[in-house]
Amino acid sequence: MSAEKIMAAWKKKSFKPVYWLEGDEDYYIDSLMNYAEHELLPADEASFNLTVFYGRDAEFASVMNACKRYPMFAEKQVVLLKEAQHMKEIDKLEAYVSAPLASTIFIVAYKGKSLDKRTKLYKLLQTHSEYLKTAKLEGKIAEWITELVQSKGYSIRSKSVALLEEHIGNDLSRIANEIDKISINLKDKKEIDEDDIEKYIGISKEYNVFELQAAITKKDLPKAITILNYFASNPKLVPIQMALPALYANISKVYAVYGMTDKSDNALKPVFYFNPVALSQAKEMMKNYGFDGIERLLLLLHHYNLKSIGIADGGNSGPSLMKEMILKMML
Repeated sequence: MSAEKIMAAWKKKSFKPVYWLEGDEDYYIDSLMNYAEHELLPADEASFNLTVFYGRDAEFASVMNACKRYPMFAEKQVVLLKEAQHMKEIDKLEAYVSAPLASTIFIVAYKGKSLDKRTKLYKLLQTHSEYLKTAKLEGKIAEWITELVQSKGYSIRSKSVALLEEHIGNDLSRIANEIDKISINLKDKKEIDEDDIEKYIGISKEYNVFELQAAITKKDLPKAITILNYFASNPKLVPIQMALPALYANISKVYAVYGMTDKSDNALKPVFYFNPVALSQAKEMMKNYGFDGIERLLLLLHHYNLKSIGIADGGNSGPSLMKEMILKMML
């Protein structure tokens, strides 16, 4: 079951005795745990019937005893085990998982890793729990941002989505926090644009990786140098370790188009996540560079990525490496 379906069931007051939440994407696990801690029980019941453990300090016997306790003046009690990946002897929870108490909602957050599938506990969880395994969201960040904004009753421009994605990457928790920050300040406005992102998050609408990508596409060297000078003056905002992977992700998509038989707009739209700005930019880059040129861009990105981590580098700073790379790209 997905995180969305679990949340929907909880809002309808439909519960299972055991929930096991694990995997690499913390956002979904944290969202469910936060809701469970603050919303599953009314405030007057939570004081008696909500118990929270942390894996590093929790003893399995204490957790099991809490789960086996009956609720006070209520139909259900909630027991949360956070950071369960740090808990010693966690396999001993199998005794409770195999025969859970119906009046207890036991929710375990096992973040950043997965249980060994060979263990008895793992096998029991497959049949005796609501088991959620999360993974890092790759390739659909723009779609996720748009859906999240819409779920809050707002709309967002495609370029604004690209700004967030390029600057923050696939850190869903941080993206969600930044969108919350913007929405709190929007007041009566219903659309998030680049001005809002610059004002409330601090991502410049003129000097960012997205605009650098556009300058490379157009072979606009003066604009690219202006953006790189801004990066040099604000090294913590856009370090080379963030800029290079973002550029590579975009250009590698363009490179992949050459391997496609169907290069019509309808065929290309999914490659660029139905973002019309990204699709238009990709077509322009293909026109301006051609296959050999785009291949050369990727080789330069790889070469300067190695230099950025100290391989075959003469000690140049990040901004200097970026300028050197951009000059080679466009000349």
